[in-house]
Amino acid sequence: MKRDDIDIILINQNIAEQIRHVIDSDNDNPLPAVLEIPSKDHPYDPTKDSVLRRAKGLYSAEDMR
Repeated sequence: MKRDDIDIILINQNIAEQIRHVIDSDNDNPLPAVLEIPSKDHPYDPTKDSVLRRAKGLYSAEDMR
């Protein structure tokens, strides 16, 4: 499906680490959404996930009450 308002890139987290400077360079633009997924050979580390790091910046502990 092709839509102008939706762009999603799925990438293994270990590959994303190799190009982290590219992924993190355009944080102001929500598109494309880069979703980091685990691989069979490398465990998933949520502290390195760019989407989770940005989401944590949007909410505080008080917002979750």
